[in-house]
Amino acid sequence: MFKKILIANRGEIACRVIKTAKKMGIATVAVYSDADRSSLHVKMADEAVYIGEATANASYLVMDKIIAACKTTGAEAIHPGYGFLSENPEFAARLDQENIIFIGPPKGAIEAMGDKITSKKLAQEAGVSTVPGHMGLIENADEAVKIASSIGYPVMIKASAGGGGKGMRIAWNDKDTREGFQSSKNEAANAFGDDRIFIEKFVTQPRHIEIQVLADKHGNCIYLGERECSIQRRNQKVIEEAPSPFLDEATRKAMGEESVALSKAVDYASAGTVEFIVDGDKNFYFLEMNTRLQVEHPVTELITGVDLVEQMIRIAWGEKLTLKQTDIKLNGWAMESRLYAEDPYRNFLPSIGRLTRYRPPHEGKHEDGTIIRNDTGVFEGGEISIYYDPMIAKLCTWGKDRITAIDAMGDAIDAFEVEGIGHNLAFLSTVMDHEKFRSGNITTAFIEEEFPDGFSGNEMSDEMEQYFIAISAIMHDIRERRAAMIEGGIIDATPAKKQELIVRLDGTYHALTLKRKKEGYKIILAHQDEQERLHITPYWAPGETLFRADINGREICMKISSGTTSTMRYRGCEVKAQVMRPSVAALSQHMIERTPPDTSKLLLCPMPGLVVSIAVSKGETVEEGQVLATLEAMKMENILRAERKGTVSKINASAGDSLSVDEIIMEFE
Repeated sequence: MFKKILIANRGEIACRVIKTAKKMGIATVAVYSDADRSSLHVKMADEAVYIGEATANASYLVMDKIIAACKTTGAEAIHPGYGFLSENPEFAARLDQENIIFIGPPKGAIEAMGDKITSKKLAQEAGVSTVPGHMGLIENADEAVKIASSIGYPVMIKASAGGGGKGMRIAWNDKDTREGFQSSKNEAANAFGDDRIFIEKFVTQPRHIEIQVLADKHGNCIYLGERECSIQRRNQKVIEEAPSPFLDEATRKAMGEESVALSKAVDYASAGTVEFIVDGDKNFYFLEMNTRLQVEHPVTELITGVDLVEQMIRIAWGEKLTLKQTDIKLNGWAMESRLYAEDPYRNFLPSIGRLTRYRPPHEGKHEDGTIIRNDTGVFEGGEISIYYDPMIAKLCTWGKDRITAIDAMGDAIDAFEVEGIGHNLAFLSTVMDHEKFRSGNITTAFIEEEFPDGFSGNEMSDEMEQYFIAISAIMHDIRERRAAMIEGGIIDATPAKKQELIVRLDGTYHALTLKRKKEGYKIILAHQDEQERLHITPYWAPGETLFRADINGREICMKISSGTTSTMRYRGCEVKAQVMRPSVAALSQHMIERTPPDTSKLLLCPMPGLVVSIAVSKGETVEEGQVLATLEAMKMENILRAERKGTVSKINASAGDSLSVDEIIMEFE
């Protein structure tokens, strides 16, 4: 077995590979850029080598630097993770020339399957059902429009060397095609160094289901069930699960066997994933094959018990698969939620900065039999940079069935603490709570259909409102009692055991009666009778940022930040609560509300990013929906459009400028 391997990647996937390598007794080498000097993967590895500036094309994408680091440290093999050089056939060929083993498939398989155009043709030749489309290269926007029209809208514009949603756009008309073609080419060039584009029919109401395969160098190949990846935003997966709630055993077997046949046709050897679009009648169409480890591989590991990274390393060493198809049993259900550095309340725009607090839920097996796993590459106090993918962590749960896994995920998200940057925990929690998601009746259009106007928080149920009101009152009482304590006893200012209080919850007022008992509290809201009271046993002390409690026999965890006004997050709802006595509440209703400044005549930068282009000029009259500027952040291009008709009076930024959130890009009359 290898004595030392190098991981040609960063972040959570580098940490993930290091964990398995250490378990196998293999020493590890990390590589890092200027932006990653203090990163977790650097701290975890046995050795670390500096490879250049922060931008990927000056560090993680430079083959010579990766190879030099491998030789300098004496590493025998390289694991590429995903992204960067993981599906680059030239990199695999270079390693072969240097007598360095590539922990991945052979060059020929990467060329055949890694290129989306070639893979479609090979799949067709192998008898695999494929989506209609134009497999040839497309030179310009005019040609793209002509092809899209002939295929029939809607169409998908995709990067030939793409993956992870980069270089991908859905076009519903000629205008979308023209704009999407150029943006796709730009993103593809920046992310993969390859700007080739192709177009295929976009299947409406589709499910995105993929098959995990493992193949060795001796002709053995198996499939390890499927993953449902239909919860996507901008073609980027957000939530994955295994198995799929949609497939039956016959369809699973058919998809698996086709995936194995395709893998064998290109002499595949390593872990790989064959992706399909599946319609409502369970007809499936080959999309592409990812010749690498997938981001969502943990859910497959949780339901099969197979360590896919370990299998990749053993296959690269030349070992035969010890697993047969009959050995693969799908046990229980697993969920994965991708925690992103983005602000869901600002249309999911990227967020950067320091993680002032980062406390994942406790990993491992819990008393109820559920399992929590958190794959991450960050730590409290670390920086989220503008240069790389915005994913912070992959939170995974396992349960005996789908609903158990979903409920475990909801609890785990409630217990996850992230501060200092924007994040999507509230959105992930809302999806877990969504009736349509819980039913399993989902497609790749789920987010677009269920959140057409963006995300503004989960809809507060009556139960959730009661929890917020009651818990804010209890925290108030506990703090008051703490403040009244003196050495040797408690002074007369101690709050009474029974109090009448008012809770101001996001601007609305709620009266309640709080009764302190020997064990916990009894809370009665103004509209409730004695039978509807809440019995709450809190496990919280002032200063703690998670409020844990037993409410009528149910254990809950709520993220809170205390002060005169408490900010509280639970099940995707975020509220502000203030507790006061009735007399104070009566006066507070006469306070004048502060109005926000008018920014209707300004185009503000919605995220930290680089200005790619300014599409208008001073004095120009623009129409609603017209493109004003293009920004690049975290490897994705974002087009800013006019919200209404107006005339540009001033332009404050130009192409190449780096802007922070809310900087003024342009002004209107």
